[in-house]
Amino acid sequence: MAKGYSKMQTPPLLFDHDLLAHRRARAAGFGDKGAFLHREIAAHVSERLMEVKKTFTDGAIVGPQGDIWAETLNLPNMITVPDQEVLPLEEASLDVVVNGLALHWANDPVGQLVQMRRALRPDGLMIATMFGGQTLTELRASLAEAETEIEGGLSPRVAPMGEIRELGGLIQRAGLALPVADSVVLNVTYETPLHLMHDLRAMGETNVMVDRRKTPMRRATLLRAMEIYARNYTVDGRINATFEVIFLTGWAPSENQQKPLRPGSATTSLAEALGTKEFKP
Repeated sequence: MAKGYSKMQTPPLLFDHDLLAHRRARAAGFGDKGAFLHREIAAHVSERLMEVKKTFTDGAIVGPQGDIWAETLNLPNMITVPDQEVLPLEEASLDVVVNGLALHWANDPVGQLVQMRRALRPDGLMIATMFGGQTLTELRASLAEAETEIEGGLSPRVAPMGEIRELGGLIQRAGLALPVADSVVLNVTYETPLHLMHDLRAMGETNVMVDRRKTPMRRATLLRAMEIYARNYTVDGRINATFEVIFLTGWAPSENQQKPLRPGSATTSLAEALGTKEFKP
């Protein structure tokens, strides 16, 4: 259990985690069909770890597909833990923690990052992955247009996802050093929009917002949304689906880490560095 973790205030409950657990359990019945994005993103993280000039000895994967991530990353002494509200991680016990494509479901993402940071030893590395704001833009637009046309209004059909500019600030708020936020956009094609929706169920990535509409979507609305999707987003006979994955990287503070220079402390001018002349007004 992460020691000393307490929230100063209760964050708003955006997501129904009981329903999320139910949807993930249902997704397990699809077997390996819904795991392709986890494998793809885990491979991206593996490449990033290989670029780090550091030997990791104790690590943890946080998320619902921990076994897939552990197999891909292949790090020594790797444990897997669920992405529950309070993470079962001992303080200062690890030198690397990876959130495996689950942070977008956290009601308190800063709290999750704080717990991962506290589980790290000094100069330990944290990499968190999550879906970003461009994810499923085609599906969002199609559902919105169809629901407005058929039902005369909008309801939250796809969970909101953060923009990289906003999410980058979470790393510093969690007390991590040397913060970096970047993203990868993946374009996946499907035979029809219904095949995409089937895959989302197989991933356990369907809408579990607390404020979601509790009644099933009207058949007419669904069919119209599929028509709009196919009309606007078909390329070479297949529909396109966008998945934006955001990577949040930071380090547990340590005395021997590289520190940014104080303003005005540079000893070489930009002109000298570029080999040009400096013209002063």
